[in-house]
Amino acid sequence: MKKLSTLLVLIAIFAINAQAQTFTLKSSDLGGQFSNKQYFNGLGYTGENQSPALSWENAPAGTKAFAITMYDFDAPTGSGFWHWVVYNIPADVKELKAGAGNPAKQLLPAGAIQGVTDFGQPGYGGPAPVPGLPHMYLITVYALKSPLTLDKSATAAYVGFNLNMTMLGKASIVAYAQHP
Repeated sequence: MKKLSTLLVLIAIFAINAQAQTFTLKSSDLGGQFSNKQYFNGLGYTGENQSPALSWENAPAGTKAFAITMYDFDAPTGSGFWHWVVYNIPADVKELKAGAGNPAKQLLPAGAIQGVTDFGQPGYGGPAPVPGLPHMYLITVYALKSPLTLDKSATAAYVGFNLNMTMLGKASIVAYAQHP
């Protein structure tokens, strides 16, 4: 009986530790909704077009690089809209500062590449939803087996395909935006 109790305690401790080690993405800038800081500046919006601060923890063992994407499920395109694609973030990096999506600020770590978004250029493009219901934006960090070897002009969809082919794990947060 004592062995069974000890075994149950060990299993419970293992389960708690396994749960505590979940790959997690967080943002100190987002609380479920985008603010004017993150909204696009253009297309009728006067936002600051600042990418949110992001941090992650408990990446899977063997992670060699990270990537970040931001995707609008509800864009009226029939295929959504890619707002941000960053890949080859070094494995020792665990956060991106607010504004890192602006290529002119050079806030990304060495080696990181900003892919071409559906705005037609690299860098963060904030939410700019059309009038109607709120749009759901999925921000995802990917833990990768290896850095991606892609041309810098690769489309966001092609980068996403390659991310899924080399992914060890991913963590996401959702934020919403609505036309005023």
